[in-house]
Amino acid sequence: MKKIVLLILLIIAIKGNAQFNKGMFSKNPILNLENFQKQRVYFGYYLGFNSFDYKIDYKAVGPDIQTIKTTGFNVGVVGDLRLQEYISLRFEPGLYYSKRNLQYPGFTNEIDAIREVNSTYIHFPLLVKLMGLRAGNVRPYVLGGLSATLNLSSNEKAQDDNLEQKFRVKSWTTNYELGLGIDIFTEYFIFSPSVRGVFGLGDELVRDKDPNSPWTSNIESIKNRAILVNFTFH
Repeated sequence: MKKIVLLILLIIAIKGNAQFNKGMFSKNPILNLENFQKQRVYFGYYLGFNSFDYKIDYKAVGPDIQTIKTTGFNVGVVGDLRLQEYISLRFEPGLYYSKRNLQYPGFTNEIDAIREVNSTYIHFPLLVKLMGLRAGNVRPYVLGGLSATLNLSSNEKAQDDNLEQKFRVKSWTTNYELGLGIDIFTEYFIFSPSVRGVFGLGDELVRDKDPNSPWTSNIESIKNRAILVNFTFH
C-alpha cells in the first residue's frame, strides 16, 4: 500500500511539473475549463482504494495485537460549494469497503487467535479545500475537516462476542481528515487524484461481556486509521 501511495504521489508530481512548465513557460497556454471552478456549486464523483488500520492503546504493557491489512475500495459523489476564489466547502459521501485481520498473541488455536474484521462504511466527510494558484492546467490543493462514519458491519448489537468468534465495534464513529491533491484540467473534465489520511477520534471497541476477556480486557481504546487514494472527476 505504501508503494502504491508513493507511486501515486510521484505520478501527481510528474504530471503537475509537466503541466506547470507548459502553463508557465509557453507563450499562449490554452486554458481548459477556465471558468468551471468559478461556479457557486459543482458536482462530481470519485473512485479509489483504501488501507484501513487500527491504532490500539493498552491498559498494561504486553504483547501487541497485530493488524493484517488489505486494500479495499471507495466509491462516492462530490459536491463543492465555492466560498471564495481559493476556498471551497466539499461534501464527499461515499461507500467504503475494507478488511482487516486482528492477530491476538498467546493463543495456540487459530480460531481464537484470529479475528476477521470486514467493514462496510458509509462515510460522510465535510472538508475545507484550500486551493493554490492555477498554473496552466494544474492547480494544487490541500484539504481537511471532520467526518462521521456508519459501519454497516459493526456487530454492535450482536449478543455473541469474541467467545463465539464475533468481534464487535460501534456503528458510528467520528474522525478528522487531512490530505492533498491536484486538479488537472482536461478539455472536457477535471481529473483530481488525491491522498488523504483518516484518524479516528473516539474508542470504537464494544467490549466482551466477560470483564476478564483475553480479547478486550487489556484494550484501552481502538481507533480507526486509514489512507485513502481517490480519483475524482468533475
